[in-house]
Amino acid sequence: MKKLLNRPEEAIDEMTEGIVGAHPEVLRRSVQHPRALVRAGRADHKVAVIIGGGSGHEPAFLGYVGTGLADGVALGNFFASPPPDPIVAAARGTETGAGVLLIYGNYSGDVMNFEMAAELLTAEGIPVESLVIADDVGSAPYQERGDRRGIAGEVLAYKIVGAAADMGYALAPLAELARQAMANCRSIGVAWTPCTLPTTGVESFALAAGEMELGIGVHGEPGVQRVAMGSADQIAELTLTTVLDDFPIAPRRVALLVNGLGSTSLMELYVYLRSVMARLEKYRIEVAWVRVGEFITSQEMGGCSLTMLDADDSLLNLLNAPCHGLGWRQGC
Repeated sequence: MKKLLNRPEEAIDEMTEGIVGAHPEVLRRSVQHPRALVRAGRADHKVAVIIGGGSGHEPAFLGYVGTGLADGVALGNFFASPPPDPIVAAARGTETGAGVLLIYGNYSGDVMNFEMAAELLTAEGIPVESLVIADDVGSAPYQERGDRRGIAGEVLAYKIVGAAADMGYALAPLAELARQAMANCRSIGVAWTPCTLPTTGVESFALAAGEMELGIGVHGEPGVQRVAMGSADQIAELTLTTVLDDFPIAPRRVALLVNGLGSTSLMELYVYLRSVMARLEKYRIEVAWVRVGEFITSQEMGGCSLTMLDADDSLLNLLNAPCHGLGWRQGC
């Protein structure tokens, strides 16, 4: 294992110290907890959007705090849920009287700890709503979609919710908007090389030479099937078909997010995107919005994910709204 670290067990706190030092105009540490980061500028009376998850997925999750994005983030250990304390600290540090919306992926640790945080905040008299992201079609069939994991669809949720919250949406309408949007969001990942956790030095999974896994999770969770490594065109066909087959009604206009998992070059991601867009054109599905890059990674895992959102004009307006975070900046 070769990583640019000191002591692995201190890497997360050293990383956050470096990030806050480099970007004080965007992020600051909460005075209540070192693993809670909040927006540098406090907004007046608006819903506080709080996100979080395990470290090792950078720029997720701290990259999506800022203007037009989330208001605070709670960080866990490598690939591990944050405990309730930093979640509560992030909410307390950003709540302005309009309530709190918690957004997190559908993982047992995240669900348990964010629910505990919601109970603590509610006991303090703070209104709370929760949005659980479950967009990974590779982790459960459509009939059991409530059991699916949250992957890169979370990033679109941060953007949509963050923009709407900054526009003044009240808590209940904001939560309903987010749930409706995420009900029309699907993702699938594919990987061909594993990552190594800094704290263990153990690879997250093993693949035979010339093999890749469809439906892989961002922590290396098992996917749908292992198949021979294909070309960009073949992988695009496989992933796109898997996603489209999961929509009850085929979308006519979509937003696309092509996400690198850590060690896949931008050149490869754009070649893959080209193949996806060509196939969508054949299906007469309009691509109204697209982003390519590393949005939620898995250390140095080799692979990518495709996220598709059935998008109407209102969602496209929110996706195109200005924002300024470390992981996403546009129009500012």
